[in-house]
Amino acid sequence: MANSTLTSKGQTTIPQDIREAAGLKTGAKLKWCVTPDGVLIVRVKSQSIESLAGAIKLPDGKKITLQDMNPWK
Repeated sequence: MANSTLTSKGQTTIPQDIREAAGLKTGAKLKWCVTPDGVLIVRVKSQSIESLAGAIKLPDGKKITLQDMNPWK
């Protein structure tokens, strides 16, 4: 169990041990849910393949699109 404080802007810092245990990195997307009995559930949003588009680059620095990777095009 770890504690954090909510700021006046509605922000909080996820404690380091929690970030490490969840494998969270800068820019991670989180899904928030409150159950009917008031339990807060936070899940790490998994990345879709579309979010990785352009991550692979050719030696000349040009990005490869999903269409370029499609062997059926």
